[in-house]
Amino acid sequence: METLEPLLKKHPFLKDLEEQYIHRLVSCAKNVRYNENEYICHEGQEAAAFYLIREGRAAIEIYSPEKGMIRIQTIEAGDVVGWSWLIAPYRWHFDIRAIEPIRAFEFDGKCLRGKCEEDHDLGYEMMKRFAHLIEERLQAARLQLLDIYGDK
Repeated sequence: METLEPLLKKHPFLKDLEEQYIHRLVSCAKNVRYNENEYICHEGQEAAAFYLIREGRAAIEIYSPEKGMIRIQTIEAGDVVGWSWLIAPYRWHFDIRAIEPIRAFEFDGKCLRGKCEEDHDLGYEMMKRFAHLIEERLQAARLQLLDIYGDK
């Protein structure tokens, strides 16, 4: 049986990650699919996973009573969905909806947190990668706020 290792190595988020770490990550990963308009997660739900997008596109959205759903960012193949699995209390901060059919790798957050505790070097590598992702999402939210409220 073929493992996910060769496919994981090709994803941009895991680029240049040492072979030993890919080998450790694979036991926390599985393939998943989402149909168009299917939700990957909802704000406030337990964030038990993160996703490496292989195909398709998804919208990161937040609800505003005045404006309805606001798209913060669109993600696509090569991108990552989810950092909330990493930071207690492990709750999603946004809704994420497939706007095209999605194929992705889903990583079990609890499994991966355990591996990062066992191997702090792996944990540091993952933290560096997710810190960059968090910064990207904050910048996207900032730009969206400027777009919505900048003319007032």
